[in-house]
Amino acid sequence: MTSVDPRPGTSVLPARASVPPGPLARRTLDPRTAVTILLAASITIMAPGGVWFVPAALTVGLLLALSEGAYRRALGLPLAAGLAAAVTYLLPLAVRSPVVGLFAVMAGFTLRLVAVGGIAAHLVNTISPPRLTAALRAARIPSVFTVSGAVMLRFVPTIVAEAQAVRDAMRLRGLGGVVAMLRHPVRSIEYFTVPLMASSLRAAEDLSASALLRGLGSQTRPTSMHPPRFGVADAVALSVVILLAVATVLWRSAR
Repeated sequence: MTSVDPRPGTSVLPARASVPPGPLARRTLDPRTAVTILLAASITIMAPGGVWFVPAALTVGLLLALSEGAYRRALGLPLAAGLAAAVTYLLPLAVRSPVVGLFAVMAGFTLRLVAVGGIAAHLVNTISPPRLTAALRAARIPSVFTVSGAVMLRFVPTIVAEAQAVRDAMRLRGLGGVVAMLRHPVRSIEYFTVPLMASSLRAAEDLSASALLRGLGSQTRPTSMHPPRFGVADAVALSVVILLAVATVLWRSAR
């Protein structure tokens, strides 16, 4: 007979009980592997001289999208990166102007964000907050980062949905679209950002309260129904990342 622990944040399952992971958990990376790859890519690419690692990060994001079956993202990722790279490196050669130089600098930062965003999109779409919190607890990460990570994982899709709702509301009132943006750019930005900021604050408060009510902030460590484990997919992913990093370093040294 299973005893129930009345303390908040604990599970009704015995401490040694385990349930086989679902099919989605078996097909995706361990959250610790995905977070490690994302942090390594972010730190490396955003550092000075990190543009050399953009092709490697794009390759990782493309492979992750293909493994996930997100073919639209697999197609859009190289297209967005190619457009940003063209504005960064080719447009200043064709048109010499301070304004073009400013756009080139902005496109250079966009290129780095696209490279990191491909990896981040895989993490958001394949890892659920319970799996993320269980993996972070297994890695002995403090609860302050565990709760923040779980809230952020839910926060990104919520903000995307809120942005789409604001955009649809603007179109119904005749304020959206390219024509309205060109006619009144400042007013269009104001009508879009103000409701989105209010929705973001409300969503952040609701998600934080929900995370605390689920026991994520408790001192007692709950029992995970699907304990995180490293698998073959994690070993393959880390090997590919290491090979791409070494190839980038050798390529940079050769040039």
